[in-house]
Amino acid sequence: MLECVINVSEGRDLGLITRIASAAGSSLLDVHSDPHHNRSVLTVVGETAARAVTSVAVAELDLREHHGVHPRLGVVDVVPFVALDGSTLQQALEARDRFASWLSEVHEVPCFLYGPERTLPDLRREAFRSLAPDVGPPAPHPTAGATAVGQRDVLVAFNLWIDDADLSSVRQIAADSRGPGIRALGLLVGDRLQVSMNLVEPTSVGPAEAADRVGALAQARGAQVVGAELVGLIPRSVLDRVPRDRWTELDLSDARTIEARVGAR
Repeated sequence: MLECVINVSEGRDLGLITRIASAAGSSLLDVHSDPHHNRSVLTVVGETAARAVTSVAVAELDLREHHGVHPRLGVVDVVPFVALDGSTLQQALEARDRFASWLSEVHEVPCFLYGPERTLPDLRREAFRSLAPDVGPPAPHPTAGATAVGQRDVLVAFNLWIDDADLSSVRQIAADSRGPGIRALGLLVGDRLQVSMNLVEPTSVGPAEAADRVGALAQARGAQVVGAELVGLIPRSVLDRVPRDRWTELDLSDARTIEARVGAR
């Protein structure tokens, strides 16, 4: 089984988000929307659902009208394929390549690939600068922009809210927290400050370790972590590593696991 985590550049119009998500039908596992990031993360199962969601998003969204905190290349910004139990990394890689070919051929959206070739952060830095699209037109689509299509391992998207700091300090806290297992940005989200993270090795650096690392860095600057936010779903194996008495503090629960949502289908 392949999981696909589609990052769409719309997080404010709930009716529109519902229309986009409903295209996945019973293959939809989760929707997480943020109005300040102006971004929704849709977790689906399989290639068919990923294509259906993408087609609606490309038809209904216009990157020229988009404003939000989170960086983005296109209306369908990032589409990673993830091998779950019963699937292989090679199958996820082949699904990635098929999706990129389909998106460029059917919708004329240029696609940048990540996975074995490069990381997503490297792709964002280099796209349309030193890096040309791997598939499709050489220039962005006029309304849909471009899409980063990837193959990756399971990761956990996890945010922490910071008080008693300014944006410069939060950006430095995020920079200092980066390292094996953590990618992080310091952001102003509405009127609040956030360290936004991807935990790319969550079985060794999970939400608890990330929160403790950021908490220590914040405390050293006279700031404090005042809340956590799980974006999307978490693998059961990662949740089981977190002491149960910290689940509420870290915005975790049994119902937010990939396995629980797949089972509920």
